[in-house]
Amino acid sequence: MTIAARRLIEVAPFTYELPRDPTRGMRVPARVFADPTMIQQLGQDKSLEQLANVATLPGIYGAALGMPDIHEGYGFPVGGVAATVLPDGAISPGGIGFDINCGVRLLASGLRFDDIAPRIEALVHEVSRSVPTGYGRGGRFELDRAELDRVLDEGCPYLVRERGFGRVEDLDFIESHGAFAGAAASAVSEHAKQRGADQLGTLGGGNHFLEIDVVDQIFDRVAAEAFGLREGQITVLIHTGSRGLGHQVCADNVRAMDEAMGSYGIEVPDRQLACVPLSSPEGQRYLAAMAAAANFGWCNRQVIAHVVRQAFERVLPDCAERELRVVYDVAHNTAKIERHGSHTFCVHRKGATRAFGPGHEDVPAPYWAVGQPVLIPGSMGTASYVLAGTQKADELTFGSTCHGAGRAMSRSAAKQKIAGHEVRKELEARGIVVRCPSNAELAEEAPIAYKDIERIVDVVHRIGIARKVARLSPVGVVKG
Repeated sequence: MTIAARRLIEVAPFTYELPRDPTRGMRVPARVFADPTMIQQLGQDKSLEQLANVATLPGIYGAALGMPDIHEGYGFPVGGVAATVLPDGAISPGGIGFDINCGVRLLASGLRFDDIAPRIEALVHEVSRSVPTGYGRGGRFELDRAELDRVLDEGCPYLVRERGFGRVEDLDFIESHGAFAGAAASAVSEHAKQRGADQLGTLGGGNHFLEIDVVDQIFDRVAAEAFGLREGQITVLIHTGSRGLGHQVCADNVRAMDEAMGSYGIEVPDRQLACVPLSSPEGQRYLAAMAAAANFGWCNRQVIAHVVRQAFERVLPDCAERELRVVYDVAHNTAKIERHGSHTFCVHRKGATRAFGPGHEDVPAPYWAVGQPVLIPGSMGTASYVLAGTQKADELTFGSTCHGAGRAMSRSAAKQKIAGHEVRKELEARGIVVRCPSNAELAEEAPIAYKDIERIVDVVHRIGIARKVARLSPVGVVKG
């Protein structure tokens, strides 16, 4: 167990702290939400040391927070949340990550699994043909420079209203309506634009996936009814982000901030935490570029949702209930300017998602009474969860919760543990149709490589930073 893990103090149920240590520059404590088993797992990587480093950021408020799925990342741990006070608190690209606005979109149909069981293999196959997957793969919707700039500046409203990718009502159920405030294509480098020009509508590789799921359990019937979910229903989860464009935006700005920190008198214990005051020219430029990349991420999921709808129409032309409605789309890796309590913050969420409660102005009107849908995907082959945000999340975590199961082992370790063809065989034996061209990718993303999603969600529910609404089980998986 690491030194940081041995120093943890339990301060409340499922809540542990590393006390503020001025000798290492910590301005606030580092706080983790977990159960004892998770704490033992945390002692095996550097995530707690990274969280203690986050606690040194200029302007950080309250505590550096680790969600139940916390694990080692770049700069911030994945599952890390930090709020810095405006105007001069720091903004750090490492607190958002390379895959800016990696996120999840949930679509719900009127179909039941029994309606499509004989055609599930054909449906998964058609979806896999329609959505390019894998690292570096380009899409079918290459954009010229003017079109790409409009995607970056305007987000989903441009794609829906002027290009016909989706329906106007989709926008009401995307976080921030699919358009990040302050986005500026002019802040995005030429290299980043080149990397993104042909990647709209592509899934990518790694832990990104597209799943056809069945709602197999309802926990909160009032919230499920508000979200339009019921047992036996066919749903689709889309998990991807801003692809090479977002990666390059992060890389460009980490480099720029590393060079600029000294001029602002900022020192950090890890260069991966390179940061500048949010009010600085470098901070404002990164915020505008990050917002543009976030728009690209939402547009990517919008195009994928559009072509998935078309795939459903082709395979199920005789099924009147095949229409796919957007339940919600949540972003994972962002920094947002938000009001919590009496302060306005720049809230960094790295591998974390918003979980706003009932009545919050950013919750879609049909969900005001129950809170924002929170989507927590499991690992390939395990259940995923729909939860609802709570007011307690605003009190404890700046309106945040976790974003998934969290890795328990590295990709290389997973490949040493199990072969890809064995993963494929195990999934198919459970009735899950799999489409993935690479056995190596399957091995890297095997369920054994991830923490227990049931345990993660249980801790989230018990703490009260989101409450369980429904569980989804996969019947079809498309991977890069």
